[in-house]
Parts: sequence; C-alpha cells; structure tokens
Amino acid sequence: MSIEILTLIMLAAMMGLMVIGLPLVFVTGVVSLAFALALYGPMSLTLISSRVYSFVSVYALVAVPMFVLMASILERSGVAKDLFKAMHIFAGGLKGGLAIQTMAVAVLMAAMTGIIGGEIVLLGLVALPQMLALKYDRKLAIGTICAGGSLGTMIPPSIVLIFFGLTASVSIGELFMATIIPGLLLAGLYVLYILIRCHINPELGPPAPIEERDLPLREKLILFRDVAMPLSVAVMVLGSIYGGIASVSESAGMGVIGVLISAKIRKELSWEMLRGALIQTTMTCAVILWLTFGANALIGVYNLMGGIDFVRELISGLPFPPMVIIILMMLILVVLGFFIDWIGIMLLTMPIFVPIIIAMGYSPIWFGILFCMNMQISYLSPPFGPAAFYLKGVAPPEISLQDIYASLWPFMILQIIGIGLVMYFPQLALWLPDYVYNS
Repeated sequence: MSIEILTLIMLAAMMGLMVIGLPLVFVTGVVSLAFALALYGPMSLTLISSRVYSFVSVYALVAVPMFVLMASILERSGVAKDLFKAMHIFAGGLKGGLAIQTMAVAVLMAAMTGIIGGEIVLLGLVALPQMLALKYDRKLAIGTICAGGSLGTMIPPSIVLIFFGLTASVSIGELFMATIIPGLLLAGLYVLYILIRCHINPELGPPAPIEERDLPLREKLILFRDVAMPLSVAVMVLGSIYGGIASVSESAGMGVIGVLISAKIRKELSWEMLRGALIQTTMTCAVILWLTFGANALIGVYNLMGGIDFVRELISGLPFPPMVIIILMMLILVVLGFFIDWIGIMLLTMPIFVPIIIAMGYSPIWFGILFCMNMQISYLSPPFGPAAFYLKGVAPPEISLQDIYASLWPFMILQIIGIGLVMYFPQLALWLPDYVYNS
C-alpha cells in the first residue's frame, strides 16, 4: 500500500477517534500501535518504546516539572494580587489604566511562571472584578485578561519553548533570548490598542478613583517589599540562563528554592500550600508526558513508514517561494490549533517542518518563535480555545462562553499582526541571541 493511502487512512482514523471524543493522548497511542502492529508486527513495539524513552530521558526535560512547581507555588502565594495592587498605584489614573496594569502584571507573571492556565485564572480572580466594578467595557476587560495571559507562551521561562528546543534540537537558552523582543512587541501592541480605544472613547476604560491609588508611604513600601522578592527570583533564574552561569534545568531547580524562600518570608508557606502545589505539578506534568508519549510513538511509526520524507518532499516540492511555504505552515498550525493542544501540534508537525525550514536556509530559532506566537492564537481561538474556558471558570455567571469568544477577535488580529512583523523582520527574534552569543 502506498504512503499516500496510508497517510489518508491514518488521518481519517485520528479524526474519527477525536470526533467520538477520545482524548488526543489515546488517539495518537491507539493509531500508532494499530499501524505498527498491522505493518511490522509485535517487534515494532520495541521501536515505539525506545523512541519514547530517548525523548523523556533528556536531562533538560527536568526543567519542566521545576518550572511548573515554581508557578504553582507563586500561584498560591498571593504574588499576583500584590503585583496588581502595586501597579494600581502607577497606572490606575490613566484612561484604560486598569487594563494596562493588568497587561503589565501578565508580563511579569509570565516571566515568573511560564504557565498560561494559572495566569489567566489569577487575572480573572484579581483584575476582572475590579474592571467590571469601574464600568469597564466588558469585551475590553475579557480580551485583555485572555490575551495577556496567553503571553505565557512567549515570555521566558516558557514551557512551550522548552519543548520546542527539545523537539527541534536547538538551544533553549537561545530560544529564551530570541523571544524577549517578540513577546514585548505583542504586549506593546495590546497596550497600544487599549490606549487608542480608551482615548477615542474614555467610557471604555475609566480611571480608578483617587482614594484607591493614594496609599500612605509606609503601605507603598510594604507592598513593594512583598513583590520585590519573587520578582528578584525571576530575574536571577533568567539571568543565570542568559549569562551562561547555569543550565535551564539548574536554574529551574534554583527558582523553586527561591520561591519557597520568598513564600516563607511573606509568611505564606505552609504544608497545605506545598501539598497543593505538588499535586498540581504532578497532574500537569502527567498530562504533558502522556501527550508526549503518544505523539512520539505516532511520529516514530509514521517515520518508519516513510511518511515524514513523503510530507517533506510534498511541501518542499510546492511551486511557491519559501516565504509562501512558511505562511502555509502557519495556516496549518492555526487550523490544527482549533482542535489540538499545543504539545500535540508541536510533536506532530515540528519533526516535519523544522528540517524543511533549515533546508530553505531559515533559522529554526526564528521559526520556533513564530510557532510560539502561533500557539497564542490557538489559546484564544474557538471552538476549543483553552483561555476562554480558564476564564469562564472564574468569571461571573452572567458572562457566557460566547461573550468571552466575542471579546477575543481584536486581540487575535493583533497576534496575527505580530506574527507578520516577526516573519518579515526576522531580526526582531534573531538580533538579541546573535548579539549575546556571537558578539
């Protein structure tokens, strides 16, 4: 049977299993096992197990549970609430100031955690009630929280970037460095959009009352003391990676120690809090690893069938300029993002796309940043955009899922603009790592 027919059968099997509601981890696992046994017999199971083991035995993967644990501890320690209150002092008096400070807190939390779900939940609990109480435009408030929370895919230490580095065999440190400017570019686009809309129509984002912002000096100093420690931990973790002092895994471990010390100083460390953080970390990593097992098994079997070479030749042979092929890849990722989680998309497509990118003479670091920016769209896009579900879980009952999705389109357009800028100006992603590592 030809590889073309086998590819169509494999795609049809995956789509059929997902339509009936089977989780992606079981879809990829079942399809890979079925094709392996049907085509190569029981001995092919050794190939699957060895491929999965070779991926999960990479030392850098240790950074994932460490960063997730770091995020879980910060989530429970009240840092987000204190950060929001501190930013309130500076930005609360601007038109749209509450939305702008929400975006600033989102960037800072992303730099400390790299986990999107918890960040959106925290912002939904802390920022959304205050914006609604000030009569903010509901769509602007919702879109700000979801778009700001999605920056966790871009701002280091991003779990998405760690997995991309492992999958594409590129430097995670260079990826972290390359994403700083594009990440801040997106945040800047969001802030600019908020300022313009609130300048045109101040009723969309009225300033906070003066009594909420006029705190005594002693309270201000206490507030900044409480947020200084966790922020310094984030700076030290990322600084040690960028400075070449420690590897990503080592920095992640030290980051966990740092946030534990920070929580202790803030008098928020308890066995109950630590137990909850460990449980959340275990559950999150279990989901990620099982998705990794299934996707790696599927790619291994498909590669044995000759499928990866077939797809590479198919895409490379298209009669289009290289940039058009890259745009086509971006469109494929957007469509997949409607239905599949980011890690499934990455493990299923990057082994095919990255060699094509390298063969066309482009940087895999640059393409990795484009991938992460693309995955931000998947976090917002219906029908399964997880950001909407995260926020719905903590939003007031009168805010429906349809209201949330209707609020996200302007920010998705801004994300597409950001991707276009980085696509046509690659130095936005490549200048900083080139300057740091090659100067």
